[in-house]
Amino acid sequence: MENVFGVDVAKHWIDAAGPDGHGRIANADLARFAARVAQAGGRAALLRTAPGVGPVSATALLAGLPELASLSPRRLAALAGLAPMARDSGVRSARRRIGGGRESLRDTLHMAGLSAARNDPALRAFAERLRANGKAPRQAIIAVTRKLLVILDAMIRENRPCQTA
Repeated sequence: MENVFGVDVAKHWIDAAGPDGHGRIANADLARFAARVAQAGGRAALLRTAPGVGPVSATALLAGLPELASLSPRRLAALAGLAPMARDSGVRSARRRIGGGRESLRDTLHMAGLSAARNDPALRAFAERLRANGKAPRQAIIAVTRKLLVILDAMIRENRPCQTA
């Protein structure tokens, strides 16, 4: 167990599922955790102004990516597992795939990116443009997720609410 913002949580608290398929952390604990994060500079409330980012995504991002606003977008994408990785060997050149990084954070960001691609007009247009240019649906969602991470990073760095639309 580790103590994060005054709440004892297991390292895998977000992605752990109980026998019924629901997360093991209680809503009260999540609310208390989100409140502590919000007290630490209001960054969770700032993140929640972005499309697709709710209380779970905001707390997961703040807890799982403390390097937010201190690294380049390329490095943040690699830490979150959203950067394309080469798996070449000799003369073989394979397709680039995302991987590595922090898997539970990537899963959480993926859901936020999916929601943002459906609900935010600017990110929806970006995803549709990628699809029109021949990208697979999943590739377009991953690109939206990475773009959302860059937007969230800029929001925290500049201490401004989201202005995507």
